[in-house]
Amino acid sequence: MSARAATRAPAIDVARAREETPGCANVIHFNNAGAALQPRPVLDTVLDHLRLEASMGAYEAAERQEPALERVYDSVAALLGASRDEIAVVENSTRAWDMAFYGLRFSPGDRILTSAAEYASNYISFLQVARRTGAVIDAVPSDPSGQVSVEALERAIDPRVKLISLTYVPTNGGLVNPASAVGAVARRAGIPYLLDACQAVGQIPIDVAEVGCDMLAGAGRKFLRGPRGVGFLYVRREFLASLEPPFLDMHAATWVARDRYEMRPDARRFETFEYNVASKLGLGRAVEYAMAWGIEAIRDRAWGLAAILRERLSRLPGVTVRDIGTQKCAIVTFTVEGRDPEAIKATLAEKKINVTVTGTLGARLDMDARGLTEMVRASVHYYNTEDEIDGFCAALAG
Repeated sequence: MSARAATRAPAIDVARAREETPGCANVIHFNNAGAALQPRPVLDTVLDHLRLEASMGAYEAAERQEPALERVYDSVAALLGASRDEIAVVENSTRAWDMAFYGLRFSPGDRILTSAAEYASNYISFLQVARRTGAVIDAVPSDPSGQVSVEALERAIDPRVKLISLTYVPTNGGLVNPASAVGAVARRAGIPYLLDACQAVGQIPIDVAEVGCDMLAGAGRKFLRGPRGVGFLYVRREFLASLEPPFLDMHAATWVARDRYEMRPDARRFETFEYNVASKLGLGRAVEYAMAWGIEAIRDRAWGLAAILRERLSRLPGVTVRDIGTQKCAIVTFTVEGRDPEAIKATLAEKKINVTVTGTLGARLDMDARGLTEMVRASVHYYNTEDEIDGFCAALAG
């Protein structure tokens, strides 16, 4: 663990966190891996800018907010241990991941190594590129704990491997894949490494130099507690020149002559001219807010609550906790014998308890291997409480 990641923040002031989260008064929100409840400072940032746009014009408002917009790059860079020129802010984490992946070039026989728990959107992109180019997709087996096997990954390396792609925290459970160990394999082999950190940022301290990834995609709406419709992409400076965006516009490149353009030298070549300014400002505020609490403190609090939730769920008749992996995060998945996960979600929603359902369509390889089709997914955050866990379990038992 890096010196930055080893720094311990003070314990979370739960009362203050809840007071600053208006939604806590209305619901038990256990869908933070979908989209967390926004804290008031983030909500105010977004709404204040929308009001500014309404009062003076959208482009004029953006111009006034230029210093704040520039600070977003500093904030995201600080979150990841990166430099501001390595950061692009885009519409969402899927677009961030796509801009990196589709910027790579593949030829017939080139191999893409991934894990059994890779996210559906990513795997569909693999399939599309494989169909177009003749590249081959190889899912590295999991180890007995359920995480990607680093040893199997090392055995799979050969000269044809052109990409290692990993989802840090998969959509369908509490698993935390060994991203840094995978990064060490990628560095030794000199293979590009793309990390989907959509559900990791905000609940796991990340230092991109320690992880060893060349590209990383993240979301604002999940454990960072930002608005929807905004995400970010990190591209290592030394790798940037080898990665050409799948499309360009007048923001990503400059039309320097009738028959020539020049791409931006920084990661903003992956952005577009038009974007949601309020959401971008909200992302910056969300990152600052999370870092003020301390990502380590957030992790300790959220993962501790998740461990309590797993233990209490395991006491309930008919409930099976389905989380796998050596290290488990703030996401908890389970099934209830004889009950449909969607029906459980609907019943809990009537009691103002938010969960979601994760299934085969989100992570087909892993779900098929485990003989599962759907699970209830409850994801907690630092503003949740043990009392809410008790209420959740009581509602589920009832």
